[in-house]
Amino acid sequence: MSEDLKRVGNIFRTKRRDLNLSLKEAENSTSIRLGYLEAIEEGMIHQAIAPVYAVGFMKQYASFLGMDFDAIVRESPHVFKIPHEKHDFDYGIGTLEVRGSLGGGVKWLPNLIWASAAAVVIVIAWYLAKYLGVL
Repeated sequence: MSEDLKRVGNIFRTKRRDLNLSLKEAENSTSIRLGYLEAIEEGMIHQAIAPVYAVGFMKQYASFLGMDFDAIVRESPHVFKIPHEKHDFDYGIGTLEVRGSLGGGVKWLPNLIWASAAAVVIVIAWYLAKYLGVL
């Protein structure tokens, strides 16, 4: 696979050079970091980042260079296969845990204190307004 990846990388390098573009210009136009572009052209992109990102970067780079990415994939499909990883996270919908605190994690005591304080301030303001003759 590494030889095929190097061959694909060489296709990218050759096309970029044919267009008389530097890697820095490609980086500025695609927003793909220079190191990743170099890894694509050297055929070492799968060692630099996760395969799903590698394929995405290669597709974006091919589009920038005006290349037919689908044709490249058809020529070397095994280079672009993304391995499926088995994850231990097998929960389905409806398996949410019940929280241990009251109200599902809602902290009601501070809210009660603030509401009580606001009620006391309103009552004091009302009595003060009555005492001063405003009401």
